[in-house]
Amino acid sequence: MLSSHQTGAFLTIDLNAIRANWNILTDRLGAVACGAAVKADAYGLGAQQVASALAIAGCRHFFVAFVHEALALKPHLPADSILYILHGCTPGTEKEILANGFVPVLVNLEQIDAWAALARAEGKRLPAILQIDTGMARLGLSEDEMATLAANLHRLDGIELRYIMSHLACAEHANSQFNKQQLARFCEIRKVFPGIPASLANSSGIFLGSDYHFDLARPGAALYGITPVVGTPNPMRQVVRLQGKVIQVRTISAGTGVGYGGTWRAPSTKRIATVAVGYADGYLRNLSNTAVAYFGDISLRLVGTVSMDTITLDVSALPEGALQPDSLIDLINERHPVDALAQEAGTIGYEILTSLGARYHRRYIGA
Repeated sequence: MLSSHQTGAFLTIDLNAIRANWNILTDRLGAVACGAAVKADAYGLGAQQVASALAIAGCRHFFVAFVHEALALKPHLPADSILYILHGCTPGTEKEILANGFVPVLVNLEQIDAWAALARAEGKRLPAILQIDTGMARLGLSEDEMATLAANLHRLDGIELRYIMSHLACAEHANSQFNKQQLARFCEIRKVFPGIPASLANSSGIFLGSDYHFDLARPGAALYGITPVVGTPNPMRQVVRLQGKVIQVRTISAGTGVGYGGTWRAPSTKRIATVAVGYADGYLRNLSNTAVAYFGDISLRLVGTVSMDTITLDVSALPEGALQPDSLIDLINERHPVDALAQEAGTIGYEILTSLGARYHRRYIGA
């Protein structure tokens, strides 16, 4: 980890807030188990630290995308934790998954056959989740594959099905009719597997109500402070604070262009602060001339094009001398959360978090 003197910015991650968010979701779920998606390094925030914090809160179901992510997490979790591999047993990973006690999410007939063959070779039943595509057309058995499996359920011999699972495509839009269509399709498929527990709800799905909860929820984004339901107040606590260091402040005259291409020109005399954050740090180039930042309660507009290592802010609203080299500017905070920065970039909070780079000095609260 970079020291505070070596870095141009600080990324503060509030583990207490992540635990609080998990508790908010578990309260909504009642008796339903609440897991956690910690793939992609816990959405860029540090999987080892985040998963350890969630384990303290009581979480025992952890979802990652790849085997290597599970291997990195395993030493940091309680022995009774379960690590699920969302991409399933891709070719060549089957024995590694078995040896480490991971649970694959089987997403097609080929994975089912490979896992069942390994079960026969080992002479024991092997645990798995079976994922069914109910309309997202991404991962899971298609309608044709599901029909093929239903006609020959012996293909599952040797597999201990822990859950039947699907994934919602539009859950953040609470009024989308597609949610109800997927739910109906999922309930119909479950009839083929009587008595097997089910998992459907992601973060947003938890807020669709108890019909979507089933036996295990798999929140991700909401744990990290992203708004789970579009167009409604965010009930989650903010997790991330991003602060960039001021390198220098200069006064420019009217008509002066700022940054590559001179995409912004000063309409009058302005003071410009250069801050040591850029697209190499995951501060997206799409934020050029659109983002805002804060110094205390005062909002500052980003002017000019985001560079690899720097951004430029119009700080004319601040008293002269308020900023010095190494003064900290808030790029993400309670006043300007991840979702706000994402809107300015024309993207989603997920991309903002997972883009945050390695050059920040990371500070964890509540470790």
